[in-house]
Amino acid sequence: MVPDLVDGAPIPVFMFVITLPPCQLINQTVSLEKEGCPSCHPVETTICSGHCITKDPVIKIPFSNVYQHVCTYRDLSYKTFELPDCPPGVDPTVTYPVALSCHCGRCAMDTSDCTFESLQPDFCMNDIPFYY
Repeated sequence: MVPDLVDGAPIPVFMFVITLPPCQLINQTVSLEKEGCPSCHPVETTICSGHCITKDPVIKIPFSNVYQHVCTYRDLSYKTFELPDCPPGVDPTVTYPVALSCHCGRCAMDTSDCTFESLQPDFCMNDIPFYY
């Protein structure tokens, strides 16, 4: 094989290595809200974020179980917060998850948003104008 030449000299080849952050705990602001309460309240919590090694088999076998791993909770706890300004008769307490550790594994639908593109953690439904 003959190398590519420009004016008789080899063309330099540059190799770039992109390092993606691994699956790990990060601090994240999330918006807490509840139906019947007029506003959202931001709180700081820990979530799992980062990249996991994935694979795509060369040979596709129908009905085979190939699972892509995602960065998800290994251990978590829950905290409770009391929303201010809720009207009488509306329970102001909201419970939210706090990640204690993370790992690459199958997405657990009961604790994670497993969609391709989801809402941002600080998204607030109360910020969307409602038209009658």
